[in-house]
Amino acid sequence: MAAIIEVRDLCHTYSVGTPFEHDAIKHMEFTVEKGEFLGVIGHTGSGKSTLIQHLNGLLKPTSGDVLLGGESIWKDKQTTRRARFRVGLVFQYPEYQLFEDTVFKDIAFGPKNMGLKEDEIRQRVLRAAGFAGVDAAVLEKSPFDLSGGQKRRVAIAGVIAMEPEIVIFDEPTAGLDPAGRVSLLENIRAYQKATGATVLMVSHSMDDVAALADRLLVLNEGRIEMLGAPSEVFARAERLQEIGLTVPQVTSLFLRLKELGLPVDPATYTLEDALRQLLRLKGGAGC
Repeated sequence: MAAIIEVRDLCHTYSVGTPFEHDAIKHMEFTVEKGEFLGVIGHTGSGKSTLIQHLNGLLKPTSGDVLLGGESIWKDKQTTRRARFRVGLVFQYPEYQLFEDTVFKDIAFGPKNMGLKEDEIRQRVLRAAGFAGVDAAVLEKSPFDLSGGQKRRVAIAGVIAMEPEIVIFDEPTAGLDPAGRVSLLENIRAYQKATGATVLMVSHSMDDVAALADRLLVLNEGRIEMLGAPSEVFARAERLQEIGLTVPQVTSLFLRLKELGLPVDPATYTLEDALRQLLRLKGGAGC
């Protein structure tokens, strides 16, 4: 597959020339393939938020570049503006950005700014609401009358209504209860499968990214620490722990089983693979 995003020697320094000067991103280079689901993980201050704000032009690099479909997003003002529609960014706690008097109008805000016709806007609102799990019955209600979880779904629908090629979610399940977290992750997975969109998801939850991501990008102190398939990343559990991260609960269990001398793969991270291995062990024990 062809790369849809190319990050080239990206650096970003805050407060240049002041006593508060800080290098948030240091010489990052990686690509994201079209249709890929990339998990972005790292401890607080590792550069995650700074990085994702470069991918649709909200932040301009101190040096280096970001290419979208092979073209620098900073080529000219028109290219930068197009990039902000092509790359949708769902901020952490996006529900605080709702402002219209109805749910429909809030979801329609982005498509309307794109200059689309009313019929197309309506179709996009309905599609996005369906993907995000927003009930059609609430479209004419005030978003401020909804629960916190419903508000978040409305905010997410407002981004995907622009039908971006790439959607970036920054901690989409933060603050949700377990049932809400599982439901929202299922919506994100269904959305990607149905549309073929490229998805990046920033998360502190290793279990979340393990269940969804094709690859994981691990950041540490503004640099890329690891980039690979979940099995490759979780095989380095000791290093993850050294930089302040955890591993999925399944991986933690299988690391312990390995320490106890059982013939299991310590990089196991899915329930399905865990079950296969445990059944194999049971069968080998003659039980």
